Amino acid sequence: MEPDLQSQHSPFASVRIKEFRYFITQRFFFIMAMRMTATLVWWKMYLLTKDPLLVSLVALSEAIPAISLALYSGHVVDKSDKRTLLLKTIVLYLLCVTALLFITQQSVEATMGKRFVQYGIYLIIFLTGITRSFSGPTSSSIMAQLVPKNILPNAVTWSSSTWLSASVLGHGSAGLLIAYAGYTPSFLIIITYLIIATVSVWLIKPKPILHVNTDQKTWESVKEGLKYVFKTKELLGALTLDMFAVLFGGAVAMIPFFAGEILHVGPIGFGWLNAAADIGSITSIIILTFYPLRRKQGLILLYVVAGFGLCIITFGLSQFYLLSFIALLASGALDGISVVVRGTILQLKTPDNMRGRVSSVNSMFINSSNEIGSFESGIAAKLMGIVPSVIFGGTMTLLVVLAMWFKAPTLRKFEY
Repeated sequence: MEPDLQSQHSPFASVRIKEFRYFITQRFFFIMAMRMTATLVWWKMYLLTKDPLLVSLVALSEAIPAISLALYSGHVVDKSDKRTLLLKTIVLYLLCVTALLFITQQSVEATMGKRFVQYGIYLIIFLTGITRSFSGPTSSSIMAQLVPKNILPNAVTWSSSTWLSASVLGHGSAGLLIAYAGYTPSFLIIITYLIIATVSVWLIKPKPILHVNTDQKTWESVKEGLKYVFKTKELLGALTLDMFAVLFGGAVAMIPFFAGEILHVGPIGFGWLNAAADIGSITSIIILTFYPLRRKQGLILLYVVAGFGLCIITFGLSQFYLLSFIALLASGALDGISVVVRGTILQLKTPDNMRGRVSSVNSMFINSSNEIGSFESGIAAKLMGIVPSVIFGGTMTLLVVLAMWFKAPTLRKFEY
C-alpha cells in the first residue's frame, strides 16, 4: 500500500491507494455490465410474456443458486486468493453475457420460438446466479486487503458510490440502447465493459490467504460464519432490517408494467425509472462521502428504511411519470444512507479471517431481499393486481421497521 495516506477523515483517503483505484474501476464496469444486462433481460421478458409472474421468474432463477451457494461460497472465499477468485467470476459472467447475446438474436426467436428464448434466458440467468454467489462476497472481502482498517469506512463509501454510479448509468443507458440500437449492440457494449473489468482486476496483485484453518471441514467453517453473524446483534439487526424491507418493498419487478401499462413511457422511460432509485442513492452517498454520519447511525438506519417504505407506497399510488420518478428517486436516496451504514457495520464488525463467510451471509440476505423480493412482487401482482401489490409491499416495510424498533434495541442505539 502507498505510504502517503491522509488521515481517516479525508474524503479521498482510500482512493489515494493505487490498487483500490483498480478495484473501484473494476467495480464500476462490472456493476454497469450487470445492471445493463438486468435491464435488457427484464424488458425482453416483458415483451415476450406480458405476465408479471413469468417476468419475476427471472429473479427467482438468479436467486435460487445465489442463495443456495452463498454459505459455501463464503467458505471458498476465505480459503482462496480473493483477487484470482474475483477474476474468475468476471470471466464466467462474460461467458453468460455472450450466451445472452446469442439467444436474443431475432433469428433465434424466429427459428426456435419465443418459448425457447424465454427458458433459455431463465437458464442463463440461473448461471449468473452461481457466479454472483461468489463475486459478491469476494468483492466485499478483498477491500480489507487493499486499504488500512482505519479508512475502511471511507473505502466502503467510495465502493458504494461506485456501485451506484454504475447502476444509474447501466439502467439508464440500457433503456436508451434498447430503443435506438437493439439487443445485439447493447450486449457487445456490455462485453466490452466486462473486458475492462477483467483487466482492472488482473492489475491487482494476488493477495495472501488470511489466518484460515485449512483443516477445518466445510460445514464447520460455514457454521462458524453463521454463528458469528447471529451473535453480533448490530450486524444481524442491520442485515435483517434490509432483507425484510427490500423483500416486501422492492418494486423493481413491477417497473416494466408501470412503464408500459400505467405510465405509458416505453423503454426509455422504463430505463430511467429503473435508474431513479440509484440516482437518489448516489446523491446521498456523495453527500455522505464529504459529510459522514458521526452519531446515532443505527437510529438513522431505522428512520431511512421507514421513509423508503413511504416512497414505495407513493410510487404505487402515482399515475404521473414525474411523481413516480421522484418517489423512486427519494427511495433511492434513503436506501443509499442504509447501504453506507450497513456496509460500514459489516466491514468494522467482521474479523479478517472470516470476511468471506460473513460477506456470504450478507450476500444471502441481499439476494433474498432483492431477487426473492422481485419474485414475491410477481406473485402478489398476480393475486392482488400490480398497484395493490406495490402498496402492500411498502406497508409491510413500515411494519418491519416497527418490529425492529422494539426487537433490536442494540441496533437502535448503535454508533460507530
